[in-house]
Amino acid sequence: MAKKINILGATGSIGRSALDVVSRHPGEWQVGVLAAGSRAEELACEACGAEAAVLADESKLPELQAALKERGLSTRAAAGEAACCEAASDPEADAVLLAASGAAGLPQAFAAAKAGKRMLLANKESVVCGGALLQQAIREGGAELLPVDSEHSAIFQSLAAATPAQREKAVIWLTCSGGPFLRRMDLTGVTVEEASTHPRWKMGRKITVDSATLMNKALEVIEARWLFDIPPERIRVVIHPQSILHSGVAFEDGAVMAELGVPDMRTPIAVAMAWPERTESGAAALDFTKLKEPLTFEAPDLERFPQLKLAWEALEAGDSATIVLNAANEAAVAAFLDRKISFLGIGRACREALSGLVLPAPKSLSDIYAADREARSFVDSLIRSGRIS
Repeated sequence: MAKKINILGATGSIGRSALDVVSRHPGEWQVGVLAAGSRAEELACEACGAEAAVLADESKLPELQAALKERGLSTRAAAGEAACCEAASDPEADAVLLAASGAAGLPQAFAAAKAGKRMLLANKESVVCGGALLQQAIREGGAELLPVDSEHSAIFQSLAAATPAQREKAVIWLTCSGGPFLRRMDLTGVTVEEASTHPRWKMGRKITVDSATLMNKALEVIEARWLFDIPPERIRVVIHPQSILHSGVAFEDGAVMAELGVPDMRTPIAVAMAWPERTESGAAALDFTKLKEPLTFEAPDLERFPQLKLAWEALEAGDSATIVLNAANEAAVAAFLDRKISFLGIGRACREALSGLVLPAPKSLSDIYAADREARSFVDSLIRSGRIS
């Protein structure tokens, strides 16, 4: 019998890549529930063969129902956060891909964890904000978490054969493409269009802007700390523009284990779906003899990309600092995309929020939401007052 996978974030680049991988294994995998934020038409286009289609935005439910009917699909339609969490905790699902964008994916991750699901995690904000609480829910629920970010998948694979003693002394090397502005010395005047285009990856606008500021890598540092229980001081970032070596782990004896491959998100998705086995993903095999440019590595420029430093500062501050950092960044990026603040204003907003808000450690999901709201409100007030522009 084919295993069932529910895909949350089905209309994004990760969700579509997952659907492609599933389509290559019709006898092994089948789609159960597809969920998205508000893109009713796009979700309906992907829903053929799915049991249900779910939107987080309840106001778009009539549009989804009409789109499904127009296509002659009997797929059940639902909407709202509760429906998304039901998809994440579906007792009939063998795996749940968590690829919703931003902090909106947090309740879905907790629902999957508490239900003991096999969690294929592409929503880094869930780990950044959930931290120890999410890890506790995973342990108590008996869930299994498999990272889908290409970097964290590489680390996961590199650590797979390590003993607990070896892990205790290991150093993580997170690779970073450097984004679109790696060689641009003056970031004043960066436009929305420039920041929304990545040289290697095709992603949504928010995560592409995060890549341009290196905040995406800052969030991945925080994510790595929790996913692999590695102290922050043993996490390093290295610029690798070719995106061929996806990350690695350095061990005490001097050996570095790493995963290499062409830049294609179908590979880490297939790894997570089939682990500990391997399965065909659709990605091309890496041919070392046909690489068009040498593989290069360099230290990140923390003066031009100060957001990266905030990862270690937030982890050191503890309490709700990582929640504040993530929420402040989401609010600031949204303001930049709406052309309310400059590109450099994103970093200033994050710095102000991290230094200006000291909130207690969360003890529940509602505490996380409260910290998130306070940080967003703080950034909004900075922008309204003109302190950030």
